[in-house]
Amino acid sequence: MTRILGILTLIFFLFSQNSFAAFPRPIKADSGMVVAAEQIASDVGLEILKKGGNAIDASVATAFALAVTYPQAGNLGGGGFMLIRLADGTENFIDYRETAPKKANKNMYLDKEGNVIENLSLFSHLAVGVPGTVAGMALALEKYGTMTWQEVLEPAINLAENGFEVAGELAYKLESKRPEMTFHEATRKIFYKDSLHFSVEDSTLQDSLFAYKEGEILVQKDLAETLKRIQQLGWREFYEGETAEKIVREMKNNKGLISAEDLKTYTPIERKPVSGTYRGYKIISAPPPSSGGILLIQMLNMLETFPLDYIGHGSSEQIHHFTEVQRRAYADRSVYLGDPDFWQIPDSVLTSKTYAMERLRDLRRYKHTPSSRVKEGKIESEETTHFSIVDKFGNAVSNTYTLNGNFGSCIVAEGTGILLNNEMDDFSAKSGSANMFGLLGNEANSIAPNKRMLSSMTPTIVTKNDSLFMVIGSPGGSTIITTVLQIITNVIDFRMNIASAICARRFHHQWQPDAIFLEPGQISQDVIRNLENMAYKFIPRSKIGNAQGILINYEKNRIEGFSDPRGFGKVSFLNE
Repeated sequence: MTRILGILTLIFFLFSQNSFAAFPRPIKADSGMVVAAEQIASDVGLEILKKGGNAIDASVATAFALAVTYPQAGNLGGGGFMLIRLADGTENFIDYRETAPKKANKNMYLDKEGNVIENLSLFSHLAVGVPGTVAGMALALEKYGTMTWQEVLEPAINLAENGFEVAGELAYKLESKRPEMTFHEATRKIFYKDSLHFSVEDSTLQDSLFAYKEGEILVQKDLAETLKRIQQLGWREFYEGETAEKIVREMKNNKGLISAEDLKTYTPIERKPVSGTYRGYKIISAPPPSSGGILLIQMLNMLETFPLDYIGHGSSEQIHHFTEVQRRAYADRSVYLGDPDFWQIPDSVLTSKTYAMERLRDLRRYKHTPSSRVKEGKIESEETTHFSIVDKFGNAVSNTYTLNGNFGSCIVAEGTGILLNNEMDDFSAKSGSANMFGLLGNEANSIAPNKRMLSSMTPTIVTKNDSLFMVIGSPGGSTIITTVLQIITNVIDFRMNIASAICARRFHHQWQPDAIFLEPGQISQDVIRNLENMAYKFIPRSKIGNAQGILINYEKNRIEGFSDPRGFGKVSFLNE
């Protein structure tokens, strides 16, 4: 009887830890895989692989498809990062992050008294950074792809021109963002329908706006025409042709700052990825202007000093150690990280194991360290989307790109069908002020012309013995880095498969506010009480992240992938 009760208790514990999916199983394949946050776009990438394209070809096609079918984050009017690892071991990183317009200035969001003007960096034309997605995708395809620009854009054009069935998630997001999305006519006429209805109250016909519902067909003719121009005339059309003219006109008519010169001179940058080691694995991730890679490696360096497998997943001790590690890393983020072309970043120090040990000197085993006492270390000298792709040749892509908030600024440039980002909010509008994700920033991330704003995007690739092991990433604003951190440790330390590692409930701490953001069902009440006795406070979150991950098992000649059940993505796979 005691044994039966023990088994039942174990089953209950496992279910509570992974209640997004009880005993989840990864999808398996042998020749290629695309894991994206939206099902149609995932299948687009797979079709490219089936035609003989490589992971980079599939990535570009997937990104353009997401701009049509996942407008809350997929984009032409935003930017992001692509991490590439080729079959021969070559690693590269394409930074196509947005830049501040040349007319931008440090105090552009402050009133006469020096206070931040609410929503100016979120829902106005001043919120828009110079988009980088089209140029970034072009660079990736030209340098690493095998297919033509025309071929990889064709699926997105068909989806925009002929329409697609609206998914439940998109319908919900359109309804929830109705006030912001219906403020501008160009946005309203694409994503909402006018409908006359009879009012019983006053016996009159009234005109109402309705968001597209699940299963209805959404056609985007202006976006289709924009994609056709880019397809036929090349990627520079977006920055110098009719599309550029329409974006500049939108800016001029609405007191925006982006000029023709801003668009013409935009350039994606190839950078060296940051890398480190964790328990014999190599971690390859995003360099600045992302804070993701540096913080990920810094936190892994600190966690490597603890026997996590012995401590146990979901225990109060595990959560305590993770939280203290996160607290210290995010404190460093607020001071040391920004655009490396404008700010000298001590990256080699921040990612060193010696520095990690120094940061842990004041950690107390059974009591939390108040964030007010945690400063940066002493150094001398939500909406985004992600996809992971591997091909049969051994190439891998981890790509995260974004408009920042859901649907970005909610502004469509008239006549283009392109939703514009609100990435300028990722700068520090004022030293010590928080952005929409609650992250604090200082001089390193202040606004300056042509500067790239600091990001949390963390596209990551993990290798073992020089062989591809994991491709992972997630959206989630400030929670992106801790999401990737927990999935990597779930696999390496807690021996989870990729499905269980992604499904496991998450928690997050970012220095300020001094509280643990917690998904429901993550930990037992006993563990919560233990942590409360250590002076921790909690803030509930319905979900943290929406990861898309792949594991490669060369011994079994198998690829395993999983799309986070917190979203509505899909694993599209190829067997030959």
